Amino acid sequence: MPKTLNQILCILICAISLSACGFPGVYKIDIQQGNVVTQDMVDQLRPGMTTRQVRFIMGTPLIQDTLHPNRWDYLYSMKAGHSPRTQERISLVFENDRLVGLSGDFVPGTSRDEAIMGGQAPRSSGTETYPVDLGAPLGTGE
Repeated sequence: MPKTLNQILCILICAISLSACGFPGVYKIDIQQGNVVTQDMVDQLRPGMTTRQVRFIMGTPLIQDTLHPNRWDYLYSMKAGHSPRTQERISLVFENDRLVGLSGDFVPGTSRDEAIMGGQAPRSSGTETYPVDLGAPLGTGE
């Protein structure tokens, strides 16, 4: 009888141990991958911005395809605990190192700063004040 009792206890311990792996009360960590992109970041983008200005706002792109060097892709995925994975994507397209378009899960709108200031500043009919190419940073020799 002790041998049978040991076998039953061993099987019971193994079953309890294996069931704990999928137990709903077990904590699962949040897994974040890619570039965090917010609506405020997208709202700051303007057509005609240089690649340097876009990199300053958005950060380094996650994917810079060698076959499409004029397209930058930003991907972000989040798997929070037991919830399903969510993914966001935005692609920026450049021509002659100037931003000409974007596509993906974000839509450009009014930035938080513009909303606080009461909308966009009125522009004069003959001049464009944005974007401003700041040139090379000091000390780079460009």
